[in-house]
Amino acid sequence: MKNLKLKAARAGKDLSQDQLAQLCNVSRQTINAIEKGDYNPTINLCIAICKALDKTLDDLFWEG
Repeated sequence: MKNLKLKAARAGKDLSQDQLAQLCNVSRQTINAIEKGDYNPTINLCIAICKALDKTLDDLFWEG
């Protein structure tokens, strides 16, 4: 399932996939795969993404 919340939050911060990847110490391809729903990130990566985007885990990774 695509993670549109992550994509929207990243766009809201005016960050490219590459910029977010650098903030989280992963590749751009990893961010792309998460947004496309092709990769299930570790909890540590989820937390790093949330910190970079000033969001909570609920905001980005849990269905509401």
